[in-house]
This record gives sequence, C-alpha cells and structure tokens, in this order.
Amino acid sequence: MLSETARTAGYRLIVRDEVASTMEEARRALGEGDPGRLWVVAKSQNAGRGRHGRHWGSPPGNLYASLLMVAPCEPALAPQLGFVAGLALHDAAAVVTGLSAPTLALKWPNDLLIGGAKASGLLLEGENRAGHFNVIFGFGVNIASSPEGTPYPATHLAAHAADATVERLLLALSDAWDRRFSAWSLPGGFGPIRAAWLERAAYLGETITMRLPEGPVSGRFLGLDASGRLDLETEGGRRLIDAGDLYFGSTPISGAPAG
Repeated sequence: MLSETARTAGYRLIVRDEVASTMEEARRALGEGDPGRLWVVAKSQNAGRGRHGRHWGSPPGNLYASLLMVAPCEPALAPQLGFVAGLALHDAAAVVTGLSAPTLALKWPNDLLIGGAKASGLLLEGENRAGHFNVIFGFGVNIASSPEGTPYPATHLAAHAADATVERLLLALSDAWDRRFSAWSLPGGFGPIRAAWLERAAYLGETITMRLPEGPVSGRFLGLDASGRLDLETEGGRRLIDAGDLYFGSTPISGAPAG
C-alpha cells in the first residue's frame, strides 16, 4: 500500500488487524531499535486518542496510521513537521477525492476540512531516545464513515468520492509525505511549505477564536510567522500563538484524531 517512491526512499509498512493504538505500536518499534521511516497501519484501534489525550473512536473502514521518523530534525524544528504532514494529507485527499482548495482546506495547526467539516486530523509526539530526537505522526482519517454527535461538523472522504478507500489514501499519502518531507529537508525548506500551507488555509483573514489554557482569545487570522506560529490580530494587538484549539464563530471544530 506504500507508493513505489516511498519504498525506494526506505519507507516500510506494518499492517495490523487491531491494536490499542498505532502510536503505541510505533513507540514500541522505536524502543526495539527500529531505524524509522516506518508506517504502522491498523484496521481498527481500541484505544485511539487525539490531542490532549482525547479518546477517538476507530470504526473499520477509516485510516488509522502512524509514521515513525527517527532523528528527522532538531527538537526546535519539530513543530514545522506538522505543516509538512498536513500538506501531505491535503495532497493525498486531493488525489483520492478530486477536490481542491478552498473546498479541501487545512485548519491550523493540523486538521483537514472538507466544506468546513472535519475529515481528519494529526497528532505529533516527540521522544528522546539514545541521544536522538524522534517524532511519531498519528493520522486518523475518516474514509468510510464519520462520527455522529460531535461538537463540530464532521465528514468522510467516501461522502465526496465513492471509490475512496484506505488503500488508495495510504498509497497517495506515503508518496506525498516523501515528496513534502524531502522538500522541507532542503535549506530554507520551510518557506515553500509555509506558503503552500497558507494557500490551503481555512479561515485566513477571518475572525476566529482560540481556546488557550488561560481562556479563549479572538481575533483576525492573519497567517503564520516564519516558524509556523499563528498570527492573530486581537483587540489588544498582534499575538503569536504556538498551540490551541481553534473555533470558527461559536462552533468548535477542533480535536485531532490520532492514528
């Protein structure tokens, strides 16, 4: 299910019928000395999670995947990889559904939206082992179904492209990740990644609300700074935000599923 380009670049794939979490499977592989560039995919999970430890349901037919990268960068640069992964996911969804921006959009920092409804999200976790900083990416993508009763609009790829499957998406995603990560790894590589992300950004120039530890903050979404922080124009002046949950109007649309 990996693309030929990804396999040639040294990426490998493990597929499991059911796991607690593909993130935990990737972490176990890291602990056993895996060299990285490892995709772990499960048909279902019984303990999937999203950001801030939120539980994430994992019905069959959707993509639950984690990617282990060993020593991909210095810790300070790791947040940039969230934009790399988001772009790769946008690329893959575009291939599978035939959709493009602005219908297919990225919500800061890492959710994929279709027509304003959430179709997937990402979870990034860093870990130091044996003197190396490693990153595990969790991808949870609604393909065959989407959750009901969520506090935000949700959708799935098959609602927009009947032939969308896990296999097709993973093939496109593995190819897009290799291409985007290779471009980011070049000197000055985040500049083009940032520009491409902004071309696909949801709610750019609109008023949004960030849920931060100290409380909600509202303002106009101006873009990203050079390191990927969200640039918000508030009543109290410009503010750069590293992380938080984003709301549009009064409707919460955040909470990233994990692979």
